[in-house]
Amino acid sequence: ADRLDKNGRARIVQRSFVVTRQGVDELREKLQAEAPRRGLGRVKRVLVIADGAGWIWNLVAQRFPEAVQRLDLFHAGQHLWAAAEALHGPGKEARQWVETLLAQLQAGRPQCVIKQLAEALAGLKATAATSVQKEIAYFKNHKHRMDYGQARERGEPCGSGAIESTCRQYQCRFKRTGQFWTKAGDEALLAVETFWRNDRWALLFPHSTLDPSRN
Repeated sequence: ADRLDKNGRARIVQRSFVVTRQGVDELREKLQAEAPRRGLGRVKRVLVIADGAGWIWNLVAQRFPEAVQRLDLFHAGQHLWAAAEALHGPGKEARQWVETLLAQLQAGRPQCVIKQLAEALAGLKATAATSVQKEIAYFKNHKHRMDYGQARERGEPCGSGAIESTCRQYQCRFKRTGQFWTKAGDEALLAVETFWRNDRWALLFPHSTLDPSRN
């Protein structure tokens, strides 16, 4: 119960951040270094939630092969909307169609969604059929990451909102109007910001009296 907020949603009890502009390989190394500091190796269950980007899942498979993988539910819903517009166009009919299939996804039944999409292909014009086939491939590729019913039973999150918000915070911090950085300078500032966020400010400035937890 202590993992849930007042609305019954999964609550984050500890945060840690890694960030870099040096590419996926550098991010992979930073993640692998940070994960043990936050308990990887001592926990029974590791969960990774992300959108559909292939490089993320490749990274997870390489460095955290035992982790449970879960596709962000919002991103899955966006693909339902893409299929709905190809089938019904924008409007009430598309919304009703999405709501029905989204309920099946939330219950952890992606195979039902795939079946209905396949059945909807009959009689479609070429352009619409191509769009729907693309979404069928998407759901087939990620169906093992759509255990949303089990997630709710376990009190685990179904979305990657926390990381999306963090990305936005970093962007707002370093992509303001009139700000221009070299790649090296931006990387240095990102590192300083991340030391602060990870409560390691004293490692950089051991005589500082600033307390990141108060901000």
